[in-house]
Amino acid sequence: MDEHELLAGRFEEHRAHLKAVAYRMLGSLGEAEDAVQEAWLRLGRSDVGAVENLGGWLTTVVSRLCLDTLRSRATRHEDPLEGGRVPDPVVSRETVTDPEQQAMLADSVGLALMVVLESLSPAERLSFVLHDMFAVPFDDIAPMLEKSPAAVRQLASRARRRVRGRAPTPDPDLGAQRRVVDAFFAAAREGDFEALVSVLHPDIVLRSDGGVARGRHTVVLNGARTVAGQALMFSGASRFVRPALINGVAGVVVTANGRPLSVMAFTVTDGLIVSIDAIADPDRLASLDLAGIEADS
Repeated sequence: MDEHELLAGRFEEHRAHLKAVAYRMLGSLGEAEDAVQEAWLRLGRSDVGAVENLGGWLTTVVSRLCLDTLRSRATRHEDPLEGGRVPDPVVSRETVTDPEQQAMLADSVGLALMVVLESLSPAERLSFVLHDMFAVPFDDIAPMLEKSPAAVRQLASRARRRVRGRAPTPDPDLGAQRRVVDAFFAAAREGDFEALVSVLHPDIVLRSDGGVARGRHTVVLNGARTVAGQALMFSGASRFVRPALINGVAGVVVTANGRPLSVMAFTVTDGLIVSIDAIADPDRLASLDLAGIEADS
């Protein structure tokens, strides 16, 4: 085995971790993969012999690349909740065995949390993701932001307060989550408005991203009765739901005539649905690998 193959093997040992970092930083599966690939190219141009901690070095490279992307978005004044989009979903069967998917789904980073991460400044997001999600010391994060460790600690603390205030924590029992989601769709199929309201939190938030092809981006609805009314309007689609894990929580893929219509993630807290995050953008749906989900249906 030559030196290039040895280096490639060492890089592959870190790929799942690096993609997980990049996805949490960017909320985009494609951009996350691009960042990981760029890190591989930079590794090939570097003096590997001088790198003492390859995993730490690669994490730093990927993080800097993600920071550049986030800052570029901010310069373009992109707002993911107003004219923007719900982050990309990680869709899998309810039994996850692939190591890369396991890394992506670790700590139940649901779409509801990813939406909140989108609202953070680039520096806040980098500080929070690296420290709180991946236990990177503030001393290691500080050079990436050209700030002191104390300043980075403050950024992470500010981000943490915003996340705790706005990102619901899903119930840990996936089976219990699924029962609530099943009850939601059963009530929708039967046209039972009050049964729908009974499984929704009074302050539920529904976000639906239709994408550019549908002439709109993210639509946000609030309140149990409003969301229940919307569910009844589309009750016909409930016949075509396929259970799936969406970012580690109970969700569904809605299909018709062999093509996906939407992906929906449900955050269930204390037995009630507190948020629904849906992607109905046909371009983004077409890029998802849903063959395994459809095979199980």
